[in-house]
Order: sequence, then structure tokens, then C-alpha cells
Amino acid sequence: MYNTLAKNYDRFVNWESRLAFELPFIEKQINLLRSSAGAPLRILDSACGSGMHAIALAQQGQVVSGADLVPQMIRVSRRNARSAAASVEFKTAGFGQLALTFGREIFDLLLCLGNSLPHVTNQQDLTAALADFAACLRPGGMLLIQNRNFDAVLATRNRWMEPQAFSEGDLEWLFQRYYDFEPDGLIRFNIVTLTRQAGQDWHSTVSSTMLRPQLQEELTADLTDTGFGAIQAYGSMQGEPFEKGSSGNLILTAIKQ
Repeated sequence: MYNTLAKNYDRFVNWESRLAFELPFIEKQINLLRSSAGAPLRILDSACGSGMHAIALAQQGQVVSGADLVPQMIRVSRRNARSAAASVEFKTAGFGQLALTFGREIFDLLLCLGNSLPHVTNQQDLTAALADFAACLRPGGMLLIQNRNFDAVLATRNRWMEPQAFSEGDLEWLFQRYYDFEPDGLIRFNIVTLTRQAGQDWHSTVSSTMLRPQLQEELTADLTDTGFGAIQAYGSMQGEPFEKGSSGNLILTAIKQ
């Protein structure tokens, strides 16, 4: 999916709106982690996509690295960083490869945003991914996870997400996302991309990937087993309490013990 989506990812996401909504919560966590007034934090944005969170944090003076499994996304990230004149180290690396790629116990904060962790589709690989996160963090460092609230998704079986639209000159894009609930408990995540030039017919492509829904209690237990503590759950990047039946997101912060 993401090989295909990389060229359109920054059309699919409204970054101005998203960063305005999410950065204040991340900045609050940064302030909690500061060891001395004004000292920059070492931050790793895992599954960084097109790098926009990493770039924004680097522009605030943090020391930021970004990683993504998809080489095409890393190319987009580097191009975005050059355009923004931001200093960010981007490397191609997936979950389970981060400590080997960047080094052990060197980060103060590790981000796993954008519902990226559910792309790990079995428990063995999830355990390895969480251990890899822990290996990258110094003792007392923080992991911040942003997932969909799959407790609510599975309870309602709601397949559809709000469509996204983008236009540029006489070109137009529409993105429609939906789920298929598979018999083995996994979820097939689909994106229909519709494109057209003014006055022309629409053309469509569909790309898909598999997700493993991670429930709040289960993921919290997995983090505890991996050596994380002080785990807090929120319902969005606005920091309100998590409600299983109604929150749109599951945000978890956890401290490496």
C-alpha cells in the first residue's frame, strides 16, 4: 500500500490542521521529559511517513531522527526536510530494526503515530517491536503511541472513515478509506484513490494492507511485560480521558523503567 501511497501521502493528509491539533500534546510530553531548562530532546519518529512530525519538532529545536520501512516514504521525508530547511536524520528501518539502525538507549522520546503499530500482524512481531522501542530509549524515556480505538471499531463494526479531498490547479484527488473484517480477526485496510483533471472522467485505484486490531487492555499489558510503566491512556491527541466505547483514538504514553 505505502509504496503506492507515498507519492500522494501529503495530499491525503491535511498537515496544517493535523499538526496544529497534535503538536501541543507532543510538546507537553517533551516538557515533562526535559532534564534541564531549554535542553533539546533526542526524538525518534518511527514509521515517520512523509516526515512532517519530525520536521516540525526539529524546527522547534529538538534533535530528531525519523525511520520508515518504506524507502519511497523516506525519499519523500528527505525532500520535505530539504524544502523546510530542517535538519532531520531519516533512515529506512522498520519495527524491530530501530535499535540496530540508530543505536541503543539514545533517545528520550520515541513516537509511533498514525495508527502504525497495528500493521504488526502477529503477537511475536509485536513483542519484538515493543522490545525494540524499549531498547532505543534511555531509562526514563517515553514511548508515545497513537492508534485507532479498536475497542470501538470492533464493537460497532464501522467500516467507513471520513473521505479526504485535495486539489491542485486543475487536478483533484479523493481518498476513501474503509475496513474489511476478516475471519481470522485481522482487518484489511483499503484506500480508494480517485483522481481526475478538470472536465475529465475519474480514475480509481485501490490499495490494501492488513492490520491487527490492538485493544487498550491488551496493549497496556504488552507494554508492562516489555518493561514500561506509568502508562497513561488518552482518547485523542487533545489529552482527554480514553473511553473504550466512544474515543476516536487510543493514545498511550509509557515510561521505560
